[in-house]
Amino acid sequence: MLNRLQVRNYVLIDSLEIDFPEGLIIITGQTGAGKSILLGALSLVMGSKAEASMVSEGADNCVVEAEFETADMSLKTVLEENEVEWEDGHLIVRRVVNRSGRSRAFVNDCPVPVTVLQDISTRLIDIHSQHQTLLLSDKAFQLSILDHYAGNMELREECARLWREHGALKLELAKLDERIARLAGERDYNEAQFRQLEAANLKDGELAELEEEQKQLANAEEIKTGLSTVEELFTAASSNGEALSLDASLKEADKILAKIGKYLPAAAELSERVDSCRRELDDILSEVSDMNSRTDLSESRLMEVEDRMSLIYSLMQKHSCREEAELIALRDSLSEALFDSTQLEEKREELAGQLSKMMTELEAVASRLNDARCKHAGEFAAAIQESIRGLELPYAIFEVEIAEAPLSATGRDSIVFRFSSAGRNAVDVAKCASGGEMSRIMLSLKAMMARYTNMPTMIFDEIDTGVSGSVADRMGSMICEMGSFMQVFAITHLPQVAAKGSAHYLVSKEIDPQTSTAVSTITRLSDEERVLEVARMLSGSVLTDAAIANAKSLLQQR
Repeated sequence: MLNRLQVRNYVLIDSLEIDFPEGLIIITGQTGAGKSILLGALSLVMGSKAEASMVSEGADNCVVEAEFETADMSLKTVLEENEVEWEDGHLIVRRVVNRSGRSRAFVNDCPVPVTVLQDISTRLIDIHSQHQTLLLSDKAFQLSILDHYAGNMELREECARLWREHGALKLELAKLDERIARLAGERDYNEAQFRQLEAANLKDGELAELEEEQKQLANAEEIKTGLSTVEELFTAASSNGEALSLDASLKEADKILAKIGKYLPAAAELSERVDSCRRELDDILSEVSDMNSRTDLSESRLMEVEDRMSLIYSLMQKHSCREEAELIALRDSLSEALFDSTQLEEKREELAGQLSKMMTELEAVASRLNDARCKHAGEFAAAIQESIRGLELPYAIFEVEIAEAPLSATGRDSIVFRFSSAGRNAVDVAKCASGGEMSRIMLSLKAMMARYTNMPTMIFDEIDTGVSGSVADRMGSMICEMGSFMQVFAITHLPQVAAKGSAHYLVSKEIDPQTSTAVSTITRLSDEERVLEVARMLSGSVLTDAAIANAKSLLQQR
């Protein structure tokens, strides 16, 4: 229930803080006093659109804060999902709107998106405005009322869940089909590209090796001549045999130094160094000879290397790659794409199977919903008809027609409320001409909602429009009865309704003497003040003794 409402700088409300009790709460006031402004402030804190015009003239911002108590544990889940602490069902909801029209929302002092306010408001309060009889032409509203009466809400939630999951799977399958079609269109091209890259048998770093080999092959003759010359320098001796080869000379030097070393230690050390140099030179000569033997003067190998390099260069240019690694990555991605088409076909079959299974489950839930609706439609219609007849429409007929509709989140049913005040030829209730009849039908439906939806607070904004006299009294009694098991606010111009309930608030507009601007206020009336207010509603601005007596009589009947 709504425990407290605090408003600052909202349109004509300068500052207001008021507490509300349980049961039926009556709100009255002259036309233009600000009752709709009060309702607008409450709608704002419940998530309606914020506008700059809501901020009072001269103020920087407006603040609306409402305090609720609720036992609805589904709200706990909503709050925890938005990192708001659940304080045993105690909620303080606040909305701040600045001069530019931008707003901020808070629940228990934690900032939240406005969508959270809209979500929790559907579980906290139901506001019936003067024009909400338009809901009578809303098939979703009609279906919701019947489902609440029939106890179908769990089935509806299951149906909605399956519908969402079915839609998600259907969308995933459509995207998969699009991808498969795209791959199929590109398959021939991708396959040709892949085959070319696959045939190239690319290896990372190969191009650098080929460039090195090409350089050697292109200069093989010069390399071989140089290596041969080095070999000759190491091994050649003079033709007359007087000069020794480099190796023979070092061996002879080593032998002489070793002999001297017997007498001169330093010579022995030189002998070891000469021997080491000779061995190192032997190794060098061996490697030079090996390189010389391996140096290839083959023109055919040079052509092979240059052809291979040309192939790799052309592939890199064709695919805008800078190195073999990029070509290899492209080849692998093309391979995956070609492989993916097969994998995707398998995944499509799996998704199609899941979709078919889910459709079967959805059809089953929709069938159960249809059975429950058909089972309860008659007694629901009879209950509403009885309620309407109790509002001085003794011949009224109210019927519920259920027809098959395309499958949706609410099942396969379309619903039509049919009504006739004359007892025959019932037509779609949306086509009823009388505003008074519409008000009575809507009140009967709202009374049913109050009983079966567990809504803690309901607000009626002049639901009694278009009725008067004893009908107004009966409507007041019905609203009062609703107030026995929930909190009900009734904004009314009818004294018969205003006399009901235990708490009466008066909305009035006064001129602030300091600023000369109009300011709306709301105050709770005492018993004596209430008599005078009901009398005013009966007689107008001039209070007569008869009106006061009549007001006292009405208040005693509550």
